[in-house]
Amino acid sequence: MFSVGTIPGGTPQSPEPGAASASFPSLAPVSGRGEAEEEEDNEQEPAEIYLCALWTSGYLGIAYYDTSDSTIHFMPDAPDHESLKLLQRVLDEINPRSVVTSAKQDENMTRFLGKLASQEHREPKRPEIVFLPSVDFGLEISKQRLLAGNYSFIPDSMTTTEKILFLSSIIPFDCLLTVRALGGLLKFLGRRRIGVELEDYNVSVPILGFKKFVLTHLVSIDQDTYSVLQIFKSESHPSVYKVASGLKEGLSLFGILNRCHCKWGQKLLRLWFTRPTHDLGELNSRLDVIQFFLLPQNLDMAQMLHRLLGHIKNVPLILKRMKLSHTKVSDWQVLYKTVYSALGLRDACRSLPQSIQLFQDIAQEFSDDLYHIASLIGKVVDFEGSLAENRFTVLPNIDPEIDEKKRRLMGLPSFLTEVARKELENLDSRIPSCSVIYIPLIGFLLCIPRLPFMVEASDFEIEGLDFMFLSEEKLHYRSARTKELDALLGDLHCDIRDQETLLMYQLQCQVLARAAVLTRVLDLASRLDVLLALASAARDYGYSRPRYSPQLLGVRILNGRHPLMELCARTFVPNSAECGGDKGRIKVITGPNSSGKSIYLKQVAKAVNNATKQSLVLIDEFGKGTNTVDGLALLAAVLRHWLALGPMCPHIFVATNFLSLVQLQLLPQGPLVQYLTMETCEDGDDLVFFYQVCEGIANASHASYTAAQAGLPSNLIARGKEVSDLIRSGKPIKPVKELLKEKQMENCQTLVDKFLKLDLEDPSLDLDIFMSQEVLPAATGIL
Repeated sequence: MFSVGTIPGGTPQSPEPGAASASFPSLAPVSGRGEAEEEEDNEQEPAEIYLCALWTSGYLGIAYYDTSDSTIHFMPDAPDHESLKLLQRVLDEINPRSVVTSAKQDENMTRFLGKLASQEHREPKRPEIVFLPSVDFGLEISKQRLLAGNYSFIPDSMTTTEKILFLSSIIPFDCLLTVRALGGLLKFLGRRRIGVELEDYNVSVPILGFKKFVLTHLVSIDQDTYSVLQIFKSESHPSVYKVASGLKEGLSLFGILNRCHCKWGQKLLRLWFTRPTHDLGELNSRLDVIQFFLLPQNLDMAQMLHRLLGHIKNVPLILKRMKLSHTKVSDWQVLYKTVYSALGLRDACRSLPQSIQLFQDIAQEFSDDLYHIASLIGKVVDFEGSLAENRFTVLPNIDPEIDEKKRRLMGLPSFLTEVARKELENLDSRIPSCSVIYIPLIGFLLCIPRLPFMVEASDFEIEGLDFMFLSEEKLHYRSARTKELDALLGDLHCDIRDQETLLMYQLQCQVLARAAVLTRVLDLASRLDVLLALASAARDYGYSRPRYSPQLLGVRILNGRHPLMELCARTFVPNSAECGGDKGRIKVITGPNSSGKSIYLKQVAKAVNNATKQSLVLIDEFGKGTNTVDGLALLAAVLRHWLALGPMCPHIFVATNFLSLVQLQLLPQGPLVQYLTMETCEDGDDLVFFYQVCEGIANASHASYTAAQAGLPSNLIARGKEVSDLIRSGKPIKPVKELLKEKQMENCQTLVDKFLKLDLEDPSLDLDIFMSQEVLPAATGIL
């Protein structure tokens, strides 16, 4: 609001405190906001995933929508067993909020969904099962939905034919189940209006891209293995302010390797851990980048790239807001920094060896469209003015009409002062001062202080003026001059806002037309971020590059180290491992408790699930919690089953305390079996652990020594040795006399106490019942 004060009979003067005065909003630049506030504005909303799945004749079609990046992901038709293991793996990985499928389903799919809906233990909650009519999954209608969609990544200039060809290059229309799943998903999104529930009905759900995902060339790892090997470990956040936000990562492999500088890098690293690949080309391309940044001369370049990656922000969220016309001032700042940082990454990668595929991709695919976006934003957006007014404003010399209106707006204070002086000359002499103000959407008004005689509403009437309203003891009127100002100057403030909003919309269209390159920036930048993080961890922890050979059917590890245990232990002994070829395929590892058998297994582990000849199977604590004989028999049976496969036997490492497995020769002798033990040395009554694997068989478990180290009482350990010797010699085990006598005294005292509490004068007391239920059972135990 603008207002100008005058004094009767004098010239306009500067406003005094407390007097009716002119207030004009400052257009001076204000300081930019901090990174924390900027990050808060662009904090990613909680991601929700909506999945559509169809299974027919042994094939599975899957598509899902991720609200975190407004992208639809699809998996080309893939074979899946009747038990739907592939679908279960996808569900475990993405944890969707809703699962959409056809109401007309195969019996196996119906049974699977029923079981899924009944999983009360599922974290964080069971998915909602949504059935749509089978007609919504028709092939032709699904194709029509896909082709008729409003996608911001497709330029408006494309013809219908060009649009069909463009989509055909992204979506496999020959995968019929996938197309039907995509069609059903689009129908569900349109019906639920995910993310646009409060928008006009003509606003569609934003879809910023289609991405293919496949589950081929992947190592199969079950959830138990992830937990046992501590790949991930979630813990409750210690801060009371973050309890509602979920969990934090504890001591885990992911936790020590996650040095990513952008959230999308962290997301990709987690994805690589949940979808580990055995594609040698992909693995070596990653290792090439890591090895390059491990060279000392490339350390400065790695640090510079990581700083640039810190400015790569949540581009999908910004594009989604642009699509819905919800763009914030901070979004333009973040996008500007992101694009210029991407250009810095491109220039840096162009100076790096182009023989490394990632550097070549960044150098080529970070196109001049990025420079065009950055140039447009930098030349159009007035960041300081936008922050000051908390809305989108443009720089001078962009639109002459806007510049002229802003010039008029800036000159209003002095002009309105002169108008107020002329208005005061025509007012009642009892009115000491007045001002002319401008209120957006209302226009120009004459403002007069309320006088003592102005009590009733009728007292507000002044000849020649139209009373509007009373506010803060000031009367507001329309006069002939203010009406003339409305007609002459119009609603300047709103006109400027409307024109700048139109320019913002045009700028948004330019950015959305180039959304594909921004999406590619995020993909490649997050990949670079992950590999830089892994290189940093490898440098600090002294990791070396693994070498993969398709000719070597086995595992060969030289001085392997457990990445977590070596951080926790004061000293850590590395161990080598070799499996396959003339080294055998089944390793039976024996040794005392706490000698390092389990750690040895974990540092070898990379994968376990279906036992094929290329599987690595780790067995630890087999038979724990069962009868000793049963556990031993089961272990021997399982190993003999695999030994019977001969060359098709998987690579197996077994850590066990069942020494009878060896002593009783329960496994057949042959080149497939090798016995290993953890090296120890007895020094008097002490047992020294070397934590080193060597060939051989342990002659004892040394459980008593381990128990003593754990702090158990010496008399308890001695009794354990005694019982163990009796079992080994086949002699009966008798209770300890002292303990038996002490127990008898306790039982006698309890029985005496019960007698003393009896009330013999109580008529309801039945001594026969007391003797049969209390005395006789206790006497049996005493005697």
